[in-house]
Amino acid sequence: MIQVINRALDILEYVSNETQKPKLMGHIARDLQINPATCANIIKTLVIRGYLEKSDIQKGYILGRNSQQLLGNNQTFASLISAAEPEMESITTLINEKCLIAILKADKRVVIYKNNCAQMVQANTPDEKKAYDSSTGRLLVAMLSEESLAKYVEQYGLPSKAIWQEANTHEKFMEQIKLIRKNKYALIEDSVQVIGIAAPIYEKGIPTASLSIYLPAFRFSNTTRKKMIQLCVSAAKKISGKLDQ
Repeated sequence: MIQVINRALDILEYVSNETQKPKLMGHIARDLQINPATCANIIKTLVIRGYLEKSDIQKGYILGRNSQQLLGNNQTFASLISAAEPEMESITTLINEKCLIAILKADKRVVIYKNNCAQMVQANTPDEKKAYDSSTGRLLVAMLSEESLAKYVEQYGLPSKAIWQEANTHEKFMEQIKLIRKNKYALIEDSVQVIGIAAPIYEKGIPTASLSIYLPAFRFSNTTRKKMIQLCVSAAKKISGKLDQ
């Protein structure tokens, strides 16, 4: 057995556990009983090769693009998707609209799983979209810790008036963040195309992803709004409960 390769694989397996929780180098070395200097050199190589990367939001390391390509999103988030799929199918059965699961990556919300409905006209949304320009993205940004939120704004700035008119100044932005945190959901309902609502999914008390229901604007009404909020928040709680089992 080649020891350095074995240790590199140990590190990758360690980081892939709870993929949305960045792992500190010191914790990696301690938990895997690797000499800190040796651990630092291996991690440096894995970062250069694209198998690990520094988290944009929190301190520590997460899987890099090459690891993601090898595993594929579905494999990387297998437990999350497994927990979410039946709840999403239940929502689609009840209201015949589409759902998705998304995570926050840099300044974008990235879809990792979505389902379709049987409607003749369905809403469509790109797999990657500016976080401020989506209900899932706004929700995930709002769920960041105060420290991480400050770093996020410092790095990516505030939303433009064209994207999020109610949050284009720091004061207005924080008001929106507080509102989303209080409501425990984010809803974009002023669009002329797609309406979306998002609720947080937690894993061991940490918000790691977002569940969203979305539909064409012409099918949206006050009755639909109430039903979407109820279903989305309830389903997100059930998914979170499954992940904590």
